[in-house]
Amino acid sequence: MSRYAMVIDLARCNGCNACVVACKVEHNSPNGIVLTAILEAERGQYPQANRIFFPVLCNHCERPPCVPVCPSKATTVRDDGIVLVDWVKCIGCGACAQACPYDQRFYVKDNRVGFPGAGEGFTKPGTFKPPRGVVVKCDFCFHRVDEGLQPACVTVCPTDARIFGDRDEPQSRINQLIARNNAWSLLPDKGTRPCVYYVG
Repeated sequence: MSRYAMVIDLARCNGCNACVVACKVEHNSPNGIVLTAILEAERGQYPQANRIFFPVLCNHCERPPCVPVCPSKATTVRDDGIVLVDWVKCIGCGACAQACPYDQRFYVKDNRVGFPGAGEGFTKPGTFKPPRGVVVKCDFCFHRVDEGLQPACVTVCPTDARIFGDRDEPQSRINQLIARNNAWSLLPDKGTRPCVYYVG
């Protein structure tokens, strides 16, 4: 059985936002909603000043706090660890958003998009625009993963800063990166066991 995770190499991320745009196009996400974002900060002082970039997304936790609080059972975890929201079941109550310590759930108040021709259907087969009144989040592009492809954000990254793989394959690149680079995850004190790791 696969158990998917992502490693983000902060030393490689140059803040180009290609991942943000690719995700938005792939998911046809509404205006004002991005399912992955790049946080920025300045460090140091002139002449040693530097800008750092910090990508964030749903952490697809092994113990996701968003699942048990969902009253309609819309949030579930697949066998491979990908956390999903079923828009048919979602009632938009926001309980999952309140429970997420990473602030990576977004309520769709207005589902209009800025891409010409997006209409009310879909931009490409299998990629549907979310309806109004539901919660959306990163889904690791499960529709691509199921076809043997990488998530859109990983595919477009020009610096290879995002690495996606199977934690259940001992020799996988992602496991080697985690072991070799002393990888860490966000808010370990929350006990959620995130499946998004950072190195660098």
